Order: sequence, then C-alpha cells, then structure tokens
Amino acid sequence: MKALITGAANGLGRAMTDQLLDAGHEVWAVDRDTDALDALAIKSRGSCRVILADLANPNSIQRLMRDVKDVKFDLVVLNAGISATGRFEEIPGAAYQKLIAINLTAPLVLASGLMHQDNMAPKSQMVFISSLSHAVGYPGASVYAATKDALAIYAKSVRKPFKKRGVGVTAVFPGPIRTEHAERYSPKDAKANKRMLPEDMAKLILKAASKGKKELYAGKGAGAAKFFGKLAPNMMSKMMRKVIFDKLDSNTY
Repeated sequence: MKALITGAANGLGRAMTDQLLDAGHEVWAVDRDTDALDALAIKSRGSCRVILADLANPNSIQRLMRDVKDVKFDLVVLNAGISATGRFEEIPGAAYQKLIAINLTAPLVLASGLMHQDNMAPKSQMVFISSLSHAVGYPGASVYAATKDALAIYAKSVRKPFKKRGVGVTAVFPGPIRTEHAERYSPKDAKANKRMLPEDMAKLILKAASKGKKELYAGKGAGAAKFFGKLAPNMMSKMMRKVIFDKLDSNTY
C-alpha cells in the first residue's frame, strides 16, 4: 500500500507514519519540520519518502503536487494542522490567515488536486482529520474550530462524488491527544495523562480507514461529547468555556 500523510513528522501524523511503515507499507511523509523529517528518513532507512513542504505556501503545495504526479495512493491522510488560542480580538489577523491556510485551504486544494491529477488508486481512501470541536465548539480557539468544522462539511460534501470515482472518504473527529501540539495550546493546568496517546489514536484512525468508515469519533469521551453536543449544545458550550477558555492565561499562536 502507498500512503500520503501531511503533518507526518510529529505527533499523530508521526504515529500513523510509523505504524504504516512497520506494517511494510510505503509512505510519502509531508511536513515543514526539516529536522524531524531527516530523523524520520534515517529511521525508515529509505522506506519512507519525505517531502519538505510548507502548506501555508501555495507554491509549496504546487511543488508537492509535482513531486507526486506519477504516484497512485491507496491512502491519503490530510492531517497537518495548527491552532491559535486566547482572546479572539487579541490575536493578529496574520496568525489566523496562516491557520486557515494550513488547516483548511491546504487540505481542500490537495484533495482536489489529487483527484484532478488522478493520484488516487481504485478503492482508495482519503481521510480528513477534523476535530471534536465540530460537535462541541471550542471557546478560546474559534478560528481553529471554524476550520475544522468547514473541513468536516467538505468531507461530507465530496463523499458521494469521490465514491463514484472509487475513492472513499473518512472524516475523523479526535478528542484530546497527548502531543506537543496539544500541550502548546492547552491551559497550563491541563492534565496530559487524560489525553489519548497518539499511537492509540493512530490505530483507531488507520483501522477506520481500512474499513472505509465514513466517520470516526475517537478518544476518551468523544462519543459522549458528540451525543451531548447535539442534545444540549448550550450546556456543552458553557462546559467547554469553563474547562478551556476561562483557564487560558495567555494568547498562543
């Protein structure tokens, strides 16, 4: 199997990359972290093809598309993402522009480009990593939540036309994960041991993709959060504000 993963050098993306490589699959690992990509290339001993790309840069995305123009992928995981937490009005617009470019514009352009360029193999699967915020909101990270919500809607919208071309679509809504990314954007007193390990989350996502699932709510309490988010959205918004926004003591972007 040939797989393409964005944000592949760290966190959840790295966990998925490692598991696919360990299973004997070929991985095209896309990231902007040069050092982490180099380490991945060394560890994989050439079985992983690393691609340095800044997904906030349209020219970099075009180069990425040229690099893979002759490859047929069985699995594509559009995972790369950043955040910005704090008071909305205090975070500069440039930070939000970069967030939107990486979290939303890049996966939409890549998904469209891979389909247009005929990079998807028959019976392949495309995975969009959204967020549990799609169900419960994310006070203190409104633009992040907006990008992940839009990504989920896009995945739902293209599922039928992609299926006609032999490509399945899976939308993933992960709960909290124990990564440096989560640590960076969380309140200082957040308990990391309550978050799911990226290795465990990766297993759930890859299993869901292999089975062609349309949606996956993964992580501790994700199913319950989805249920109560629909049943009592105001209550969930108040709870999320209490456990996240009210505890943020600085703006991070």
